[in-house]
Amino acid sequence: MAAIREKAQLMSVSEIDRTLVRLAHEVLEKTEDLDKLAFIGIRRRGVPMARRLAAKIEAIEGRKIPVGILDINLYRDDLSTVGQQPVVNNTDIQFPVTGMDVVLMDDVLYTGRTIRAALDALFDQGRPARVQLLVLIDRGHRELPIEARYIGRMVQTSSKEIIEVKFNEVDGVEKVLLVERVD
Repeated sequence: MAAIREKAQLMSVSEIDRTLVRLAHEVLEKTEDLDKLAFIGIRRRGVPMARRLAAKIEAIEGRKIPVGILDINLYRDDLSTVGQQPVVNNTDIQFPVTGMDVVLMDDVLYTGRTIRAALDALFDQGRPARVQLLVLIDRGHRELPIEARYIGRMVQTSSKEIIEVKFNEVDGVEKVLLVERVD
C-alpha cells in the first residue's frame, strides 16, 4: 500500500461551518415545499453533514428536517475489491421516502460510483419525488454522468491526490486535507 503525505489543509473548522451555513441557505432557496424536504446522509461522513444541515435549517426556519442514514456497501460495483466480507451497517430511514424531495449527502464527489450505489440503495426504500446531491467537495474526475446540485467547494486534483474530510463525529478532528500518494 502506498504511503500518503499531507500537501495542504483546504478547510478549517470555521471554513467547514461557514460552507455548511451557505449550503443550508442554498437548499432553502431552491426548495419549494419544506414539508417534503428530507436529508439522507451516505454512511460515514455524509451522515454528520446531513445532521448538521438539518440543525442549521431548524435554527434558521424553526422546522425539523427528517434525516436518514444510507448504507451503500452492498450496492457498490467494486464490492469484490473491498474485502472478503464487506462491513454492512444499517440503513436507518425513519420516514417514507416516497414523494419526498430528498437531498442525498456525501463528503466528496469523485468518480460518481458511490452516488450511483446510493441511488440504488435509496430507490430500494421507495420512490422520492426528486433526488438532489449535496457534497462538501467536488474534485472532478467523473466516470459516470453524475453531478451535484449543491457544492461546498470545487477542488481540482490529480489522480495521485486524495481529499480527506475529517469530522469530529467520525474522526475526532475537524478539517479537510489534500494528501498525495507517494510511491
